[in-house]
Amino acid sequence: MFVTGRSALLVGLGVVPLVLLAGAGWPAWPVALGWLALCAALVAVDAAAAADPSALAVQRVLPGRARLGEPVAGELWLHNRGGRRMRGLVRDAWQPTAGAPLARAAIDVPGGERRLVRVPLLPRRRGELRSGFVVVRALGPLGIAGRQRRIDAPGSIRVLPPFASRKHLPSRLARLRELDGNTSIQVRGQGTEFDSLREYVRGDDVRAIDWRATARAGTTMLRTWRPERDRHVVILIDTGRTSAARVGDGVRLDAAMEAALLLAALVTRAGDHVHLLMFDRAVRARVTGVDGAALLPSLVDAMAPVEPQLIDTDWDAAFAQVRALTSRPSLVVVLTAQDAAESARGLLGSLPGIARRAHVLLGSATDTALRDIAAERDSADEVYRAAAAERALRDAARLAAAVGRAGAEAVTGSPEDLPPRIADRYLALKAAGRL
Repeated sequence: MFVTGRSALLVGLGVVPLVLLAGAGWPAWPVALGWLALCAALVAVDAAAAADPSALAVQRVLPGRARLGEPVAGELWLHNRGGRRMRGLVRDAWQPTAGAPLARAAIDVPGGERRLVRVPLLPRRRGELRSGFVVVRALGPLGIAGRQRRIDAPGSIRVLPPFASRKHLPSRLARLRELDGNTSIQVRGQGTEFDSLREYVRGDDVRAIDWRATARAGTTMLRTWRPERDRHVVILIDTGRTSAARVGDGVRLDAAMEAALLLAALVTRAGDHVHLLMFDRAVRARVTGVDGAALLPSLVDAMAPVEPQLIDTDWDAAFAQVRALTSRPSLVVVLTAQDAAESARGLLGSLPGIARRAHVLLGSATDTALRDIAAERDSADEVYRAAAAERALRDAARLAAAVGRAGAEAVTGSPEDLPPRIADRYLALKAAGRL
């Protein structure tokens, strides 16, 4: 049972006759108690006259998946199995990060009929969002009270990473087509595969001229090359405590996911194989053996429920998992923090072992505001903040140098810049014949 604002208004209306009767000599307290008793009786009668909410059957219609920040059209089908008309309110019990409307939706369901209630969602957090029930309030004829019941209606939706970095994909695919020889620009690098012959044009590398083909054709012919295919690229995302650090508008883990998705889309279009591993001290997600159009859906589905873990990453175990994915990786991309050499001793100690087996890129999303903070020195507080920012920048530079000495290559950038920088580095390695 519940009461509405009309019940308080009904009680308040009794003040007028109470004052008039008290002025006429009537005793105030008996009159007031009598009015309250009458109001209570009206509330009880109105609640008893309301339709029974337990007669309502709820069916939920939801998409299984949605991207973070994109609207979702949720639906509730309400079937009144009773014979009485049900007027009232319904509220869906989503968690706050689902972005469900706060206001209750009005319902009017005649007996034996169904009505649709739309529940628009706007997810604000990646992962599994759930709603276990709806709450229905059936109003009485007077609208001062009614019956309330919780009705189980479980539903869930998996919110996927937004993949905002896909805007960089068309330009990188155009460069990939140039490397593959689908345009007039051809490259030649050590370890690349012979593709075809074509006529020489001014500006081509004369070292690529095929003299035997030239003699046969009677015109200068040039060998064209394309990057080797079927290479194995392993993307390792650190889900330890450093991945929970705020960088820009999100956390470092979200930036790492964006970089991994853009690189994976590019790698699979280049004909190479992608393996994904998300690890701290246990495997949080793994995708391997998936190629072609099924790769990106598999990646975002595996990434969606993963959250940062407030523990230090076991890098020996992480690289052991990398070696278990493929025995011959050509490129290993490690997405983690590059903050201070002291806190990255485990990583630096394990890097040489994997760097001897493959080319290693160490990518990290950095806070671009540090350089601006380091330049502000107008007050004592700003001087202290500038000193802290300079210390952070110096530590990052020291770690990048240590990564280079360990045989890997450091790539840093803001959350928006890191994905295209890693993609560009992959293309450069393909163009140079190092993959």
